[in-house]
Amino acid sequence: MDPQPKRVAVCGGGVIGVCTAYFLAKKGAAVTLIEKSSVACAASGKSGGFLALDWCDGGPLSSLARASFNLHRSLAEELNGTESYGYRPLTTLSLTITESGKQGQSSRVQNLPSWVDGPARDLRAIGSTETTAQVHPQMFTKTLLSKAVEKYGVEVVIGKVESVGVEVGRVDSVVLEGGRVIESDSVVLALGPWSGKFEMLCSLFRVYGLRAHSIVLEPKEPDAITPHALFLSYYPAQGGKPMDPEVYPRPSGEVYLCGMSSEVEVPEDPEQIVGDPESLEVLKRVAGTVSSHLVEGEARLKAEQACFLPCTEDSVPVIGEIPGVKGCYVATGHNCWGILNGPATGAAMAELIVDGQSTIVDLARFSPARFVGRRRKS
Repeated sequence: MDPQPKRVAVCGGGVIGVCTAYFLAKKGAAVTLIEKSSVACAASGKSGGFLALDWCDGGPLSSLARASFNLHRSLAEELNGTESYGYRPLTTLSLTITESGKQGQSSRVQNLPSWVDGPARDLRAIGSTETTAQVHPQMFTKTLLSKAVEKYGVEVVIGKVESVGVEVGRVDSVVLEGGRVIESDSVVLALGPWSGKFEMLCSLFRVYGLRAHSIVLEPKEPDAITPHALFLSYYPAQGGKPMDPEVYPRPSGEVYLCGMSSEVEVPEDPEQIVGDPESLEVLKRVAGTVSSHLVEGEARLKAEQACFLPCTEDSVPVIGEIPGVKGCYVATGHNCWGILNGPATGAAMAELIVDGQSTIVDLARFSPARFVGRRRKS
């Protein structure tokens, strides 16, 4: 046994940072998690929490997604996820909704959940309880962190990371705004869409933020809503291209809807993120068209919000050691699959940092070294 545990500073208190801190501490590292605002305050608190085993098959994320889906299942057993953060398997459906269609015409569509009583057609099952599931993302992230703190001694520091201290090509500390220095043998930068504002990272590759909107509704009759996730092709009454909103009923009785994404500048402070009022109104209209249980008056609007998904130019996350800086690692750019891929990313990072290589997932495809020599797009 190493008499001195490896000191690791994990920067970023979203799902990627928290999963990394959890698995590092579980492997015996002395972990400090640094978050500038509050844990899971951005996309990790406001996303849908949808999990899919095989939706990334055939692409670079396939092994990461499969490993992570299975890790979610085992974590739910370990942490009583059903009770503590709303983990449950789901049936997932794809359907077309035409806003100007006649209400009630969906009664002719076989196998449609009874609460989906809007003008629906083209129903297809695209996920079963074996291949799709969900969590409440904020509750998942906070439950995992609580376990990491209570059982494995992770220390949480609220502060803004100003810079990473590097001595002769190797990391030795993290410097916070205000001057506090946290000495570290390794540093993990899990800054989500704020990676694009951190000099050490943005000089090597571009991470941009895709702003996605969501609303949370509390129907008066929550028991009427069955555990079916809906992926819609939604044709608005005024014509134009179909939109692709998503609907996730939660075991708490709430129903979460999301969609209406666009690339805009990420604000400095996550607490300053606001949604576009027009986009939020569209989501309310979608809710009421999909189901009479979700119209205004039948469901209370619990939240209307926006968050930024961290995206890379090649649509592949960046996970690994930063070239030329020993002991400095990055994990970001997970786009809409951050909640799904958080556990396997965290477990792989912990193996990489403590053991020198990852066995749960081959991280070669995700390495930041792929950007060396490329001319970075601004």
